[in-house]
Amino acid sequence: MTSAMQHSTRPTALGHGTRLFALATLTGIVAGLAAACLEWGLDVGVHHLIGRVASQNTARVLEFRYELLVLPAVGGLISGVMVMIFCPTSTGQGTEVLTRAFHRHRGQLELKGPLVKASAAVAVISCGGSAGPEGPIAALGAALGSTGGKLFRVTATERRILLIAGCAAGVGAIFRCPLGGTLFAVSALYSEPDYESDAIMPSLVASVAGYSVFMALWGHSGYLIPNAEKLVFTSPFELLPFVVLGPLCGAMAIWLATCYWAVESILVRPGRLPRWLAPAVGGLATGGLACLLPQVMDARYEFIGAAMEGAFFGDRLNWWPWVGLFAAAALLKCLATGCTVGSGGAGGVLGPCLAIGGLTGAFLGAACEALFPGIFPEPLRQALIPVGMGGVLAASMRVPMAAIVMVVEMTGSYGLIVPIMLVCVTSYVLGRRWGLNPEQVPTAAESPVHAADAVLRYLESARVADLVEPEWKQTVPPDATLDQLGRLIEPGQQPVFMVVRDGCLLGVIALPDLDRVLSHASPHLGRVVLAYDIMNEHFTALLPDRTLYHALELFRHDDRDVLPVVSEDEPRRLLGVLRRRRILHALLGRIGGLKDLVLEEHQGLSAIDREAHLDHLLMALGPGKGLEVRRLMVPLDAVGRSIRKSDFRNRYGLQIVAVERPDGTIQCPADPDAPLEASQRLLAIASTPSPAGPPANP
Repeated sequence: MTSAMQHSTRPTALGHGTRLFALATLTGIVAGLAAACLEWGLDVGVHHLIGRVASQNTARVLEFRYELLVLPAVGGLISGVMVMIFCPTSTGQGTEVLTRAFHRHRGQLELKGPLVKASAAVAVISCGGSAGPEGPIAALGAALGSTGGKLFRVTATERRILLIAGCAAGVGAIFRCPLGGTLFAVSALYSEPDYESDAIMPSLVASVAGYSVFMALWGHSGYLIPNAEKLVFTSPFELLPFVVLGPLCGAMAIWLATCYWAVESILVRPGRLPRWLAPAVGGLATGGLACLLPQVMDARYEFIGAAMEGAFFGDRLNWWPWVGLFAAAALLKCLATGCTVGSGGAGGVLGPCLAIGGLTGAFLGAACEALFPGIFPEPLRQALIPVGMGGVLAASMRVPMAAIVMVVEMTGSYGLIVPIMLVCVTSYVLGRRWGLNPEQVPTAAESPVHAADAVLRYLESARVADLVEPEWKQTVPPDATLDQLGRLIEPGQQPVFMVVRDGCLLGVIALPDLDRVLSHASPHLGRVVLAYDIMNEHFTALLPDRTLYHALELFRHDDRDVLPVVSEDEPRRLLGVLRRRRILHALLGRIGGLKDLVLEEHQGLSAIDREAHLDHLLMALGPGKGLEVRRLMVPLDAVGRSIRKSDFRNRYGLQIVAVERPDGTIQCPADPDAPLEASQRLLAIASTPSPAGPPANP
């Protein structure tokens, strides 16, 4: 078998799926390693920088210290300079970048930008910036998937799937939530509850691989916040505070988005500040907020973890100071996040969303105890914290289902699944208009990626065997002469000869092969030059079980209109040919059938369909210069009479070319002797507009 034949026999659907899963596994392993490296950098950086300056697990406020003010600005400056030097064209935070790559750039995401931003995010967070590592690792994992797809020369569809799988692996590893990471990756692309269904299984595989690698290196260090795994929802009465928490989380998500976009418009808008300087200014503002409330710099969930512990509140004789502290922390954390990430600093918003949600839940718990002492027990007040984390995440990132699963996995609060569902859905409904990812599109149907889904699904499901032509007129034996070949060429068609002996395909003769011989041959050679002499043994062939999509790829690769179809078991045995035109005709028939089904299901669209038919008819008529095409009502004096008897040409200067019936069908040419009805419409050509003519139907 020739190399060209080998090129045509690509893996089957099973082999294709296995290959994609293998690539997803490899992507997950590499993304897990990247997440482990990022976690190590943060562990070291936070311990040696902001960890030595301020402790976020206490209730201290108003610490006006030089280090708190300046350190976030230093982190922002490092981030701005790194981005300016290494990736000056990269814009947006992690989830925004990968969403844009999926919808707009065919799944292509260069590795350099996310790698630089992930490194810069370590500096920002270690210096006290209000950001999270989850956005950078989401983009970095996605870039690793896209780069792997490029190395292995996958299709654009497969590259997009690997992009999502890399995101799932990164988020699942860094958050320790493999299922939640998968749901986040496949749903973060859309602002409505929709999913990239083709990527779910590869993303699960990648997320498991990434999580396993991460846990092998870091171990299971416990849940994100302590004691949440012990909390259980037991009574409908307990839903009362959660009914309030949902709208409260939605409002907090709106406030976070307001801060984020306000800072971006002030500092990042072109002409305001140099791009490398804006993160430093934003960091300085974050430092100023930290002097008021150091807890806004907490990127490791220490403060909300302390709020889960009863000893944190002391004797708790007066709950109002705690109400004020948690409210201030939640509000200022939103502003600090806007100053850090909205100014262009490297870092993500997923982590801050969780922290803000936890603070919102702690605020509501303290307020319940202050207003109604002893009514709400401590476990119920504690439960508001992990549930609130999911509420703000669901609204801000517009991923309600993913937020439910992520919070349950991260905190171990499986017993709180019912209130988490209630709060996430309520918060999402109220705050989804103010999401933090402007690259999201509402649903898969509105993504450029899925503009041709109906066509692609047909091409990927139909097989070459469905359209193969077993009888091909230009099938010749190897001893056929050049003159005999010439007599088989039909006028206006490019010849493609299959040279066959005893059912075995020996070679193919196309127009370039004939041109090569005819340009040098004398007339008498037509009887001595044989098909065997000029055939091309290095041909591309199709197998009958391949998809039509695969066939079109081979047509494009070879720039041919006809390809031979050979047996799977005997690669040289000719089964027939496949013409590119047959695929087009089958596709048009499929689309026409879908249109009929749509019109049958949604009859209101028939009016649009009739108008489209009219438009096509009018364009086909193509009236000459000085002529006008008109759509007319049937005149009252012509109702019941035929077109011939009504004499439209002499009376109105009109030539009736078609009649539109009440059901939308069009009779063209019009029957000149059929009686006209008042419900019909006439299509006519007029030499000049006639004011006395019958009324036009707008």
